[in-house]
Amino acid sequence: MKQFRILVVDDEPRILNFLTAKLRASSYEVITAGNGADALEQAQAQEPDLIVLDVVMPKMDGFETLRQLRTFSSVPVIFLSAKGTDIDRIRGLGLGADDYLPKPFSPDELVARIDAVKRRVGPSESRKAHQQYTSGALNIDFAKRMVTVGGKDVRLTRIEWLLLSELAQNAGRLMLYEELLTRVWGPEYRDDVQLLRTWVSRLRYKIEENASHPTLIRTMPKTGYIMDEASP
Repeated sequence: MKQFRILVVDDEPRILNFLTAKLRASSYEVITAGNGADALEQAQAQEPDLIVLDVVMPKMDGFETLRQLRTFSSVPVIFLSAKGTDIDRIRGLGLGADDYLPKPFSPDELVARIDAVKRRVGPSESRKAHQQYTSGALNIDFAKRMVTVGGKDVRLTRIEWLLLSELAQNAGRLMLYEELLTRVWGPEYRDDVQLLRTWVSRLRYKIEENASHPTLIRTMPKTGYIMDEASP
């Protein structure tokens, strides 16, 4: 069986060596890069299954590296950063990161977060259950992982796709905050309602006719979300 390959990006050799040893001891294949430019080259050449990306790096920081990465890859990304503010965390998630771990961090916690992302990489059985979802101008082809609005392709990040899939596969049913967070991000995120709200907002801007007055994904205050039932 092919090993799960992780690209670790950090400009500090000490951290690269430490994380390489830790992740290999956890049965992961590890490749490394010391800056953003090398990381982009490695991402294209080596096709890692996940990237652990430092934010604070000279010349090209992690945010810019991720922005360029997302032009050609949807590989999961976990940010590492000494910048632990909510603003930086939201910025990283907004660019398409899957997780954000502030420094200093426990290496065991990083491994746990990688394990959680790994569990989410493959499609769940629930997302295989239906082939199509259509409501108004929105169409979802689950088999092809394609989303169109008014016949135009909509590009989603991996997290946006997972979130939309869960909502659409359960259309017409109230999905609690905790349920969505657990299914999309894992049980360790079941209480992070702000994380969910941020991603639902991003998703609405891509699929709703008017994101300020959504009709496809409706909010049930202090409870959860309901996706509009599919058209007959």
